[in-house]
Amino acid sequence: MVITLIGYRGSGKTTVARHLASRLGMPWIDSDDLIEQRAGCSIQDIFARDGEAGFRRMESDVIRELTGRESLVLATGGGAVLSETNRQRLKQAGPVVWLQASVQNLVARIGQDSRTAGRRPSLTGRSVTEEVSAVLESRRKFYEDAATFTVSTDGRSTEDVAEQICRLLEQEPGR
Repeated sequence: MVITLIGYRGSGKTTVARHLASRLGMPWIDSDDLIEQRAGCSIQDIFARDGEAGFRRMESDVIRELTGRESLVLATGGGAVLSETNRQRLKQAGPVVWLQASVQNLVARIGQDSRTAGRRPSLTGRSVTEEVSAVLESRRKFYEDAATFTVSTDGRSTEDVAEQICRLLEQEPGR
């Protein structure tokens, strides 16, 4: 079973994946980290070199590979759900958890993440708040389509979020 965490950048996918995997005794992978490792450069550099389309092709290849694993907690990039094929693969591989956070919290977390500025390109050229608000709204339908469960991360510890996901997984039919 692959348990996938989706959501906007800064929603806590990587941090929660690490805790959830530890709690469940499963390996975990951040798909963006794997893409950067294989490309030998940052996502921002991939966007500059190959454009968003080139990055999305790499992302789809990695998701195809990772969703074929037997046991994995997968933290995806925020835009992985834009592809219908990716959404279907994620759902077929196992439960998909949409980690939600308010625009204010996402902006604050993005601002506190020293790694994100050099790794992620601006998608709109707007201020961070305007970009997060606009892009989150444009992706909402894709997150909703892919999600088995939705969990808010606002004002909650990583451990609390991972615990809630474990409780939801226990309630999942066939688990």
